Amino acid sequence: MKIIVPMAGRGSRLRPHSLTVPKPLIPVAGVPIVHRLVKDIAKVLDQPIEEIAFVLGDPAWFGEDVVNSLIALAEGLGAKASIYRQDQPLGTGHAIMCAEPSLSGPAVIAYADTLIKASFNLDPDADAVIWTKKVDNPEAYGVVKLDNNQNIVELVEKPENFVSNQAVIGIYYFKDVEILKGELQTVLDNNLMHGGEYQINDGIKGMMSKGKIFKTGTVDEWMDCGNKNITLETNTKMLGFIKADGIETMVQSSVVLENSKIIEPCMIGENVVLKNTIVGPNVSIGKNCVLENIEIKNSLVQNNTTLKNAKLNEAMIGNHVKYNGDFTKISIGDYTTME
Repeated sequence: MKIIVPMAGRGSRLRPHSLTVPKPLIPVAGVPIVHRLVKDIAKVLDQPIEEIAFVLGDPAWFGEDVVNSLIALAEGLGAKASIYRQDQPLGTGHAIMCAEPSLSGPAVIAYADTLIKASFNLDPDADAVIWTKKVDNPEAYGVVKLDNNQNIVELVEKPENFVSNQAVIGIYYFKDVEILKGELQTVLDNNLMHGGEYQINDGIKGMMSKGKIFKTGTVDEWMDCGNKNITLETNTKMLGFIKADGIETMVQSSVVLENSKIIEPCMIGENVVLKNTIVGPNVSIGKNCVLENIEIKNSLVQNNTTLKNAKLNEAMIGNHVKYNGDFTKISIGDYTTME
């Protein structure tokens, strides 16, 4: 089994946090988004992962440190890491084709801007599986249309009239991903674009037109990381799941508490110092941070940051920040000083 991860986008909706760190590398509940996604997929597939192919953007943005972290991620799962580049933002189909040498055999394709909780039961009769989530407002999503045999027969983007409430979440399984590669090559050869981009949906529709069987797989939770508020909601949900699972260490043993209290669930990294501070619930704090005279809840703080004299709620704070103030719902990018 292979996992293909297109992740070349800049994540503009999550600025300022994605100005200095690619969005898939921003931590949620203490771990980068793409790391959580890949590990969760590997866990639920419950079969050996041979290769993980990452499609990155400009090397000036997705640099050596990013590459090294992704190689370590793959090797930690016993898989080979392959690194590809998408040098132009030409859509989901184009991004997949940038990993063309890896497109053979069974594979999962997963876009690195979402997190899931799911059980992947791969239908042996299906040529492909598209994972979906039931939504209350399907007109805001791309959805699948099903026939009487519960096979997917059409993909409909933001339908004006009801088609189904099964929204496509951006995770796909192909029994032989080389078939998708052939259809996407046809899309590229014929310059079939939508909004100036080549889309995976056109490759999938090509497969459907040749009689390939597509089934749905449903997820229990689909958590977006598109903007600050949604990312904070996802952080809260993940903390709850982690606490319930009881597998990950949530508060590192090196955390120093001086007249401070932690209200669970919280994820607190190595070498954090808390002085006269109340943390939680639903807070993630990265490593090497100092919080003094702080009350913070429902928030996410990255690494090497110092916060003083504030009550914070629904705050998202980057790396190497120095903040001393009395605002509450803040969103501060990396290397910001407010004293």
